[in-house]
Amino acid sequence: MNDKILQLKKMIDGCDNIVFFGGAGVSTESGIPDFRSPNGLYKQKYKYSPEYMLSHSFFEKEPKKFFTFYRDKVLSLDAKPNSAHLALAEIEKQGKLRAVVTQNVDGLHQAAGSKMVYELHGSVLRNYCQKCSKFYPVEAVASCDGVPLCECGGIIKPDVVLYEEGLDQEVIKGAVEAIKNAEMLIIGGTSLVVYPAAGLVQYYRGNKLVLINKGETQIDTQANLVINAKIGEVFKNLL
Repeated sequence: MNDKILQLKKMIDGCDNIVFFGGAGVSTESGIPDFRSPNGLYKQKYKYSPEYMLSHSFFEKEPKKFFTFYRDKVLSLDAKPNSAHLALAEIEKQGKLRAVVTQNVDGLHQAAGSKMVYELHGSVLRNYCQKCSKFYPVEAVASCDGVPLCECGGIIKPDVVLYEEGLDQEVIKGAVEAIKNAEMLIIGGTSLVVYPAAGLVQYYRGNKLVLINKGETQIDTQANLVINAKIGEVFKNLL
C-alpha cells in the first residue's frame, strides 16, 4: 500500500461523517464507458452528436432513434459493482459514510449495497409512462424493439436527466445538505466539468477533501490529498 493510499485509509478511519461524490470513472472499471476520455462516447462518430442524441429535443422528435442509441450506448445491464462500489458500501455499513452523490445512472452503488445514494442524473433502472405515470423496470425498455409503449399507449421514458432537462430539486437539496455537513469529502472518478452537478462540491466546508482521479481536476490545488489513479484500484486496498 503506497503512502497516499495509507493516508486515505487513516483519514477514513478517523472520520464518521464522510460523503463520496463520484462520476463516470467510478463505473468504467465495471465495463461501462465514460463520455470524455479518448475512447469515450463523445469521441465516437455518429450522424448527430451524442449530446443531441441524449437531449430532450431528440427524444421528442426522434424517439425511435433515441431508444436505439440509448439501448446501444447507455444501457449496460450486465455490469457488476467493482471494488470502489463495494468498498463504499462497506464504509457506509461501518457507519462512516453518510451518503453517495453520483452523476452515474447505472444503479451500481445500490447493487453493491449502498443505501443513501443521491442520483443527480437519475437512473436507467426506473422508467415511467409519460401519459399515466405507471412504473416500468429497465427490462421493459431493454427488451423492446423500437419505442417502448405503456399499455395505455403512452411512451415509457427512462428516469434519466437528458440534456435540456433540469435536475430533480429534492435530490439536489439532499446532496447539498450531505456535502455541506460532511467532515470528509471524497471526490472520485470525475473531471468536475459537468455542471450543475460539479458545482455541488463547492458547498463543502471541511478540511478533509480527497480527490481520486486518473487526470487532473480544476480543484486539485484545494484538496488535502490528491491520488492520480484508477479509483477501483485505490479502493481495493481499503477493503
